Amino acid sequence: MDSSPGSSASERKKPIAIITIGMAGAGKSTFVQRINSYLHSENKPPYVVNLDPAVAHVPFEANIDIRDTVNYQEVMKQYNLGPNGGILTALNLFTTKFDQVLGLIEKRTETVDYVILDTPGQIEIFTWSASGAIITDAIASSLPTVVAYIIDTPRTTAPATFMSNMLYACRVRLRLAILYKTKLPFILVFNKTDVQPHDFALTWMHDFEEFQAALAAHSGTRDAEGEPTYMNSLMNSMSLVLDEFYKHLKAVGVSSTTGQGVKDFFEAVEGCREEYEKEYLPELERARAAREKTLADAKADSMNRLMKDLAVDRAKNPGFVAQDRWDPEAEEEEDDDDNDTNVIDRNEDHWPGQYIDLTRAQRHGDENINWPRPG
Repeated sequence: MDSSPGSSASERKKPIAIITIGMAGAGKSTFVQRINSYLHSENKPPYVVNLDPAVAHVPFEANIDIRDTVNYQEVMKQYNLGPNGGILTALNLFTTKFDQVLGLIEKRTETVDYVILDTPGQIEIFTWSASGAIITDAIASSLPTVVAYIIDTPRTTAPATFMSNMLYACRVRLRLAILYKTKLPFILVFNKTDVQPHDFALTWMHDFEEFQAALAAHSGTRDAEGEPTYMNSLMNSMSLVLDEFYKHLKAVGVSSTTGQGVKDFFEAVEGCREEYEKEYLPELERARAAREKTLADAKADSMNRLMKDLAVDRAKNPGFVAQDRWDPEAEEEEDDDDNDTNVIDRNEDHWPGQYIDLTRAQRHGDENINWPRPG
């Protein structure tokens, strides 16, 4: 029986990554601030990554902030882009350095229980872009991952807006299923429940007739002749289609202002760990094994063709065989260190030679320097 500290450390569970997505104005950043505050109160400070390059202020202290690496306004100027194009390009540029982000996260896996990613306000920039897919794939391949879809509850009280949010949540989950051939754990987070309780939404999700009654009672669902409008008929049909989608969803209500429901959210997150390990991880390992086999077969085929070409060449030019030698002493040592590291962990001290963007440098209390800032 091995009860050494080393064996207990090796059995420690990996931290769970929470990717927050949602429509603009749904309260993603405020939600991240609330769960960050909750985890600090539980003495479980998370590792927080901000992926929104255009946000002017975030209500939490991020360990890694895309704004420390990519200057969003400069990207717009240099590439002659508009706001959304600038955000997308900035995220693409940051993704080229995401291996460094994973390296920094891996250093903290023994000390943190949660890794939280706050995504750009424009949901389509992350969910429908190559960079969003790469980031999600990289995180989900390394850590148990949960997607938290944030919904603005007060704006879903009308059946039409409720259905719109549910359809987009369904599209996002289908997008993830298509990308990864399986479903990442997915939680619907009804935010702002201090303004509007989310009970009505849960009722509509689990009781088709209740949604039909609410739809019939809503104004504008019938034309001048008393017949159901096209929108009414469409929402009726969509509610039937989404009935199966609702059965496999976890939904919680949270108030990012008061903190109500945050504990329920983390209970749902812990439940998603088991779902990740049972459904997503085995499929990931099968895909990884298949990919490695394909690469090994391609490498073996390439080596076989190379050896055949060498045999033919040596047969034609026997005099060059003696010269076909590799001198290890003549091989110059290559420096594999990446000196262009510009992803910064704000909790770590700066090291000599590290790239620091002075226009984004953080002021300290003992400094009386006003750094120039873009814009």
